Amino acid sequence: MSKYQETKRIVREYFAAMENATPETVAEVLKSFTSKDYLWRGVYPFREQQGAEATADVFWAPLMKSMTRMQRRQDIFIGGTNEISGEQWVMSMGHFMGLFDAEFLGLRPTGKIMNVRYAEFNCVENGKITKTGLFVDLLGMMDQAGCYPLPPSTGKHFVYPGPRNHDGLLFDDAPEEEGVATLALVNKMVDDLSALNASGAMGCPPEVLEMSWSKDMIWYGPCGIGASYTIPRYQQQHQLPFRNNLKDKQFNGHVCRFAEGNFSCFFGWPNLSNTPIGGFLGLPGGEIRADMQVVDVYYRDGDKLSENWVLIDLPYWLKQQGLDVFERTQQIMNPTL
Repeated sequence: MSKYQETKRIVREYFAAMENATPETVAEVLKSFTSKDYLWRGVYPFREQQGAEATADVFWAPLMKSMTRMQRRQDIFIGGTNEISGEQWVMSMGHFMGLFDAEFLGLRPTGKIMNVRYAEFNCVENGKITKTGLFVDLLGMMDQAGCYPLPPSTGKHFVYPGPRNHDGLLFDDAPEEEGVATLALVNKMVDDLSALNASGAMGCPPEVLEMSWSKDMIWYGPCGIGASYTIPRYQQQHQLPFRNNLKDKQFNGHVCRFAEGNFSCFFGWPNLSNTPIGGFLGLPGGEIRADMQVVDVYYRDGDKLSENWVLIDLPYWLKQQGLDVFERTQQIMNPTL
């Protein structure tokens, strides 16, 4: 049971080195763990960066200057083989916690604890990290900083917990058959929803969800949407607003998708395309087609999915429609007179 131990070791050593890095040394730390053709993908406004130095300059150094004494607090850590393209990947999910001591993306510092929700995917090939997908919930950061930029959300955003059973840190490899069962259930659920999208249906009968979801499902959505508990509340507080207020929904596939034990995860670049017709996020429609980059992390309990942590790069989805929430916040909170 040691198929992913070397890959996991490299990523854990990378995490430890990054936690001890500074804004001045982070580029060198990245260089020591990543390949020369390293590709980093992140949320708007950071997007794609090529190489360790660009990744450090654009994302890590500014974040470290802003959030001092930053810790990575993991809730889930899994490894597996990407069923899309065959490489070994590791996914870590949890929060970056630090002291919000300096301005970041126009947000005024609070001097208080800041918890930034994240999911990070790292591909390891020949002993080096070659690709990263790092999603952070920047709307959640804005909410904690006191400058939430959107109308009230349908669900409830808070600092989300990890798995109910506290069994998400798979530093030792899980039995392979458990991951096979989890991925099969997730793929069935995705196929069910893709068929619904292809049909052009806007709503969703609860029976479609009940085929793969526990009735006590918990859906931890991104800030802007929030979390929901039970199938009826999930439908009321997220699924039906999403389905009824967005049209022409198209699934574009994933960059990475794998499972280990009772956990599965994926991200796309982009996963989805859709057109807002009004109401989603409490905003008007505009009829401008936009891409969504999404992370899903699932927990299987028996033969049903029971918990789902989701990050969506909503600032990028809004930017494509002409609203830059960071630029607008900067102009309002830190005006140049």
